[in-house]
Amino acid sequence: MSAKILSSVACVALVAGCSAGNYEIPIETPLTPKLDISKFQRVLIAGFVSGGSEDVDANLETARLLRSQLRRNSVLEVIDADVMPLLDIADEQIRSSARNAPPAVPDGFAVAPGAEADADENAEDDPLGEDDQMSEEELEAYETIFANVGFWRDLGEEYQNPLILTGTVYFSPHQQSGMVTREREVYDSFGRRRTTPERTYRDRRGFVLSPKFIFIDGETGATVYSERHREEILYDASQNTPALSSYFELMDRLLPSVLGAFSNQSIRGTRTLLR
Repeated sequence: MSAKILSSVACVALVAGCSAGNYEIPIETPLTPKLDISKFQRVLIAGFVSGGSEDVDANLETARLLRSQLRRNSVLEVIDADVMPLLDIADEQIRSSARNAPPAVPDGFAVAPGAEADADENAEDDPLGEDDQMSEEELEAYETIFANVGFWRDLGEEYQNPLILTGTVYFSPHQQSGMVTREREVYDSFGRRRTTPERTYRDRRGFVLSPKFIFIDGETGATVYSERHREEILYDASQNTPALSSYFELMDRLLPSVLGAFSNQSIRGTRTLLR
């Protein structure tokens, strides 16, 4: 037997001997949780400041969806409570703050008689966000409600100091025009089918969903964590897709991130060790 063959046999025997001493062990690497929920036993989905399309009640639908998901995917008890009309509550808080705020008058000048009453009347005639199709920027003006620590602390006391999930939800029609790449079927002289990319100009319509989820400690009324998302979906202009269907399709993309705040996730795998 030649030296080359003997060398090959020796290498195979060596590898076989080593593989016999290999073994795999499972490992689990914990991920850093977004939120420490160890102090909470209950969660309250209070409601959301919502705006945009009237075709979908984003406040009610978001609260219902999150309650349903958390009952299946969270160790916290989900509180059954009416969804709060936070848009109206935030609007009233803004009005009250404006009524109680002293007028800004330079030093040495007096307030004109009836000026405060005129200001109140103007506020009633032109309430913030009266337009049903308010912009995202207009909706952000209502976020002052989340800084009202006393309001959230009182709400938390009513429900035994739970973790409170709230925020804003903007859901609105959206359209965009531009070049779109599509696959076009073509046949050669032998009748064989193939596809080729084709760029065409299209009008596309759909919806945009921009929620901000805010987690509040019901005991202190303070915000402990928040995250903002933005998703959009577009269809051919000729396609008639219901607004509610698009809303749920967009929410499906966001749910894993939101639910991830309620659990300590881990990455599972294996490692091979040599004896």
